[in-house]
Amino acid sequence: MEFTTFLFYVFALILVISGLKVVTSRNPVQSALFLVLAFFNAAAIWMLLEAEFLAIMLVLVYVGAVMVLFLFVVMMIDINLDELRRGFGKFIPLASTVGAIMIVEAALVLMRGYGATRAPVKAVSAPDVSNTKALGVALYTDYIFAFEVAGLILLVAVVAAVALTMRTRKDHKQTDPSKQVRVKKRDRVRLVSMPAEARQQSTGTDKPAAE
Repeated sequence: MEFTTFLFYVFALILVISGLKVVTSRNPVQSALFLVLAFFNAAAIWMLLEAEFLAIMLVLVYVGAVMVLFLFVVMMIDINLDELRRGFGKFIPLASTVGAIMIVEAALVLMRGYGATRAPVKAVSAPDVSNTKALGVALYTDYIFAFEVAGLILLVAVVAAVALTMRTRKDHKQTDPSKQVRVKKRDRVRLVSMPAEARQQSTGTDKPAAE
């Protein structure tokens, strides 16, 4: 067995174990950390496949930005784990059905890709062309329509997330930026003059309280 093949099996094993821990861990913070570990092992496998650009993008974008943001959100919000686990059993049949469909579809894709292949695969690019350049040429020429559709879907998702976040809720206080800009100093502070209260002494005479 070659050393690269041995590394592939090691990274693949760690990737599968970390993926299982993501969905089976009882702590959401640990699940996020196991997902980071899964991303790192997936990037290592892509490095073995000489897809350096995809590996670096996976580490920089997903691990360095997306997963760190998810981890901060999970650590800052108060998640009721008992409430999340309540009624978990009733979703098992649906989840099993969806999982079986995904397994069958993945098997069909693999059989179509590997079992039906007879001719040798042609090189994607010339030896003097980098992997990043070949990926960019293919992405912006042959797959430009799919790229634009993916960008439009992401834009819709961002607009929907902002709309859901900025909606008016009765249990949350909101500020009006236009009113904050138009505010005057007399609206901020109000000085009130109040007279000192007199206390009755034990002798029965009224004397002003000492200031």
